[in-house]
Amino acid sequence: MDLDLTLYRPNVGIVLFNVDGLVWLGRRATDNVHPGQEHTASLGHLWQFPQGGVDPGEDLEAAARRELAEETGVTSVRLLGHTQGWIAYTFPPEVAARGHWQGQKQAWYAFRFEGAADEIELEHHETIEFDSWRWARLQEAPDLIVPFKRNVYLQVVEAFKAFAKA
Repeated sequence: MDLDLTLYRPNVGIVLFNVDGLVWLGRRATDNVHPGQEHTASLGHLWQFPQGGVDPGEDLEAAARRELAEETGVTSVRLLGHTQGWIAYTFPPEVAARGHWQGQKQAWYAFRFEGAADEIELEHHETIEFDSWRWARLQEAPDLIVPFKRNVYLQVVEAFKAFAKA
């Protein structure tokens, strides 16, 4: 069944690789867990890649760079690649009930981090998305994300696996 992507919020996701081929994962701040997701949070599904909405008329790569900077403070990056087309996921009913979108359609960007660790600042923006972060293997990410986003993360791992090699 084809999704009507006009009902899905435009969004970008970012996979930030370090020089060793590990990826940046942030733990969602507990006060930033969506209603109805408390149970998945209790199972440890709070770790994710940075992501965020695209402003009307905004270039997708520019949106990815903006979201990365807002959520992590990181700006010292080099573009490695991006996915083609949209990768969409549907919100579970308890999340969908909060708004008019049925889910999100995402364009994913891979960047190489070229800065120093002290550039990472989780309190860089007024809305704190993450309360902790760590480097991990790319293949770990699908098991750490909320289940309704897992298929997206599997596609992202496949798309960016070449960058995981140092």
